[in-house]
Amino acid sequence: MRGITFVWQFGEVALAIAIAPLFMGWISQCRAWMQNRSAPPLTQSYRMLRKLFHKDAAVATDASLLFRGTPYVLFGTMVLAAAIIPSLATDLPFARAADAIALIGLFATARVFLSLAAMDIGTAFGTMGARREMMIGFLAEPALLMVLFNAFLLYGSTSLPNLVNEYAARHTVIDPSVIFAAVAFVMVLLAENARIPIDNPGTHLELTMIHEAMLLEYSARHLALVEWASSLKLFNYACIGFALFLPWGIATHGADGGVPLLAAVAALVAKLTVAGAALALIESLSAKLRIFRAPEYLAMAFLLAVLGLLVHLLLGANINA
Repeated sequence: MRGITFVWQFGEVALAIAIAPLFMGWISQCRAWMQNRSAPPLTQSYRMLRKLFHKDAAVATDASLLFRGTPYVLFGTMVLAAAIIPSLATDLPFARAADAIALIGLFATARVFLSLAAMDIGTAFGTMGARREMMIGFLAEPALLMVLFNAFLLYGSTSLPNLVNEYAARHTVIDPSVIFAAVAFVMVLLAENARIPIDNPGTHLELTMIHEAMLLEYSARHLALVEWASSLKLFNYACIGFALFLPWGIATHGADGGVPLLAAVAALVAKLTVAGAALALIESLSAKLRIFRAPEYLAMAFLLAVLGLLVHLLLGANINA
């Protein structure tokens, strides 16, 4: 394997790290426009990170190594996920490890570390947020697995690059079951990334917050890494959705030349622009659910994914008959 492929791989990771805060800022800006408010600048996320990195960290005296090391684990797992998700091309070196089941394991690892760190200090809000986060994750992961199983039955592989290559080779129309799976995936994306209607990323009301409750004890560079990891997680989920449902623009043979990858960069930026506006529209039209309604919301996502699976099996049985 030529060294140029590793250069492109490094460029893909660097692009993900750099553009993730911008994607978060674009969503905030679209929400402000839709709600008739003054929109913050796109660079607001970068300014916040720069400000936090220049502050001195305040750590509780009872904090263990788990609490101190969790921000680095979170950021590292999200960077690794960004490296193996085929956001630009399917033939980059790390793409061979892009198994969707392994990606779910990476996200689960980050969730467990963040929840344990929130309980490490012993504060009431941190423990409350950790319990709620684990409840959301426990309900969201089965729905996400059913969405992935739907795609696996369509293309016969658990590897995201293989899914994109198969889609490019077949040039088939959209399967009706994919629509149900796509809706379920969007619902899981909102829940896993602490977005409305499950959580409000802009609130600090103690009785309603989930993700923010686990970050109250972090400051300075630790908080910056956690916030950066959160934006990377949203970016990664968006790229998984693109690979599963909107693979157009991803270079299937992009490591041999710069032109396909440059076109893939333009396609990724365009899809992120549309996806950010769509997420902002969903959040503007939705109200935050009560925490006890979250299981019903995620059960609906699971049932939609199962319905898509059944539609695919029934259509396949009719075609074979």
